Amino acid sequence: MDMSIAAMSVDMSQARFSQQFGISVMKMAMDTTEEAVGEMLESLDPAVGNNIDIAV
Repeated sequence: MDMSIAAMSVDMSQARFSQQFGISVMKMAMDTTEEAVGEMLESLDPAVGNNIDIAV
């Protein structure tokens, strides 16, 4: 398995790009999820969940 320095450099560059792309996609997904959760929390009725009715 004899690889030249140039081939190793290309492989490392491609791996770095792939990793950066994956991180970028993950950040976009996290931002989208954060927005969705924020909208969901804003849509909740603040009066719901303040009281607990318990019957024994």
